[in-house]
Amino acid sequence: MTKKFNEISGIKSWAEDDRPREKMIRKGRQALSDAELLAILLGSGTRSLTAVDLAKQVLMSRENKLNELGRLGIEDLKKFPGIGEAKAIAIMAALELGRRRPVEERNTKAKISSSQDIYHLMSAKFIDLDHEEFHILLLSRSHKVKEQICISRGGISGTVVDQRLIFKPALEKLASAIVLCHNHPSGTMRPSEQDKILTQKLVKSGAMLDIPILDHLIFTDEGYFSFADEGIL
Repeated sequence: MTKKFNEISGIKSWAEDDRPREKMIRKGRQALSDAELLAILLGSGTRSLTAVDLAKQVLMSRENKLNELGRLGIEDLKKFPGIGEAKAIAIMAALELGRRRPVEERNTKAKISSSQDIYHLMSAKFIDLDHEEFHILLLSRSHKVKEQICISRGGISGTVVDQRLIFKPALEKLASAIVLCHNHPSGTMRPSEQDKILTQKLVKSGAMLDIPILDHLIFTDEGYFSFADEGIL
């Protein structure tokens, strides 16, 4: 029975033209579809599905959107027949590497001159998150990014932010300015009253310490809201 399973599902047993690994070698990574790339991570399917068929099934469950696939956790992926813990972890690891690559490229001598610069730098940090996080950017006098710091992680509806955790590293790193960033997993782009109160509180504290808050961005998967652009900082 095991031999039959391997003959049906294992990539090595497929016709050469149907093997995504061999296709990548012959034609390059760009020639593979999303399903074929995912199939390489899976390695095998089930008794009735090839790895590519299983990959297509997974993608179709998320409307063939990789951003939606990135929202799935290990337990979500394990619900698909043929995907155990090891395969689920491999998929999540690959997606996380994909997220980190643009962040690494953007971090090289990043300089902030607009809200769009902040969004391009930080958007990959917040994409696909199902919980709220609050990050800060510490800037030099010329507004180059000295450091990115995650201040807190919370639940779906919010996270607790202690202003001492914001200004302590700013003072230690001799930051000349700070940018605030957090996400709304709900997709709501407008700030809540709590967001406004917290921002004004931090702006006042920053003014006293001579470390101005230049902007506060709220991130969603669809875009961002800038306090500075809207004139409410």
